[in-house]
Amino acid sequence: MSGGVDSSVAAVLLHEQGWDVVGVTMKTWDYETSLGAGPGGPAAAMPRVQSGCCSLDDLNDARAVAVRLGVPHLVVDLRDEFGDAVTRRFADDYLRGRTPNPCVLCNTHVKWGSLARRADALGCEAIATGHYARIERAGDRHAVRRGRDRAKDQSYVLWGVSQVHLGRTLLPLGDLTKSEIRTMAAEMGLDGVAAKPDSYEICFVPDDDYRGYLRRRVPGLEARVAGGPMRLEGTGEVVARHAGYPFYTVGQRRGLGLALGHPAYVTRIEPGTNTVWVGGAEWLEGRRVVADEVVWGAVGALAGETPVTAQVRAHDPGAPALARTLPGGTVEAVFESPRVAPAPGQALVLYDADERVLAGGWIAAAETRADGTGDRPDDAFVSLPVLA
Repeated sequence: MSGGVDSSVAAVLLHEQGWDVVGVTMKTWDYETSLGAGPGGPAAAMPRVQSGCCSLDDLNDARAVAVRLGVPHLVVDLRDEFGDAVTRRFADDYLRGRTPNPCVLCNTHVKWGSLARRADALGCEAIATGHYARIERAGDRHAVRRGRDRAKDQSYVLWGVSQVHLGRTLLPLGDLTKSEIRTMAAEMGLDGVAAKPDSYEICFVPDDDYRGYLRRRVPGLEARVAGGPMRLEGTGEVVARHAGYPFYTVGQRRGLGLALGHPAYVTRIEPGTNTVWVGGAEWLEGRRVVADEVVWGAVGALAGETPVTAQVRAHDPGAPALARTLPGGTVEAVFESPRVAPAPGQALVLYDADERVLAGGWIAAAETRADGTGDRPDDAFVSLPVLA
C-alpha cells in the first residue's frame, strides 16, 4: 500500500472479496539521503514534494485506509534491497551511456522479489498490488496481460516478474479504468486518497533532477566527464562541448545548447570516448533491437520467427515486429517500420495478439538509420555499441 488511490482501492476490493488482507508499505529510500542531508544540503532548501511512496504523508494515508478496513498495517524497511537492485543500477546505467528504467527493477527485485520473502514470513498466500494489468494462465505458465485501461496499462513494467511470483499475484484493478477507480474510492469513503494526484517522477529523485542526483551519488563526476566533444552525425564535426555524457539521454532535444538551424537530438552516447552524438530526427529511427537478461512470460521460448507487437518504452503504443531468439539467449525484434529512439537500458517487451507478455529484456543494442532518405536494406543500419 503506497498511500495512493490505486493500492487503497485494491485493498478494499480484496477485503470485500473475503481475503484476509495485510497492508504493507515499503520504505525504500530516504528523502535526505537522496536530496542531500545536512543543514545546508539541497534537501534543507526544498519543500517536501509528492513522491508516490515513502513520504510520511503517503505512509499515513496507507495506514488510514488499513485502519478504516480494520486490517493490520506494516511498514517494511527495504532500503538495502532497493539500493542494491535499483539506485545502484540507475547510476551505473547512466555511467554506461544507457537510459535506465528503475520502475522495472523495483517491481522485479523489490515489490515482488524482496516483498515475497516478507510475505512468506507473514504466512501470506498472495501478493496484491494496484497495478493496471492482468494475470492469466497460459497453458502451464502465468502471463501478464495488458490492463483494460490502455492509457494506464502497466504490463510493460511487469515483464521481469518471475513465473513463481506471478503464480501468487493478484491484480484486482486490471479490468477497471482510472476514472472508475477514483469514483469507487469516493463511494468507499476514501476521501484522503480519492482525488490524490498520480506521481510520474522517479520516486527517489523527488525533485525530478536526475543529474543532481548523479552528482551527489558520484562525487567528482562532473569534473571527470565535462567538456567532451558533441559531434554531428554524418560529418563527425565537433559542434559543442558537452557537460558530461551521463547527463544526456538518447532522444533528448532540450538543453543541448545548439544552434544548428534545425532541430537536433542526442542520437548515441559513447562513454569510452566521452562523446555525445547529435543529429536530426532521422538519425533516431531504427528497426532492429536486441535485448538481453530475457525473462519469459506466456511462453518459455520463441518457435522461430514470431510475429509480435513490440514495445520499447513505457508509453510506446507498440508496433508490429518479427522476433526471434539469438544464440546466447538474447532476443531480437525487427520492426516492420522504423521506430524512434530505441535506447539501450530501456526494456523491449513482446506481446502476442491477445496482449499477453511473451517475454521482456533490457535493450542491449539498437540500430539507427544511416540517413533519412527512406527505406533501405538492413545493411544500411548502423549498430550502436553494446556496452560492457
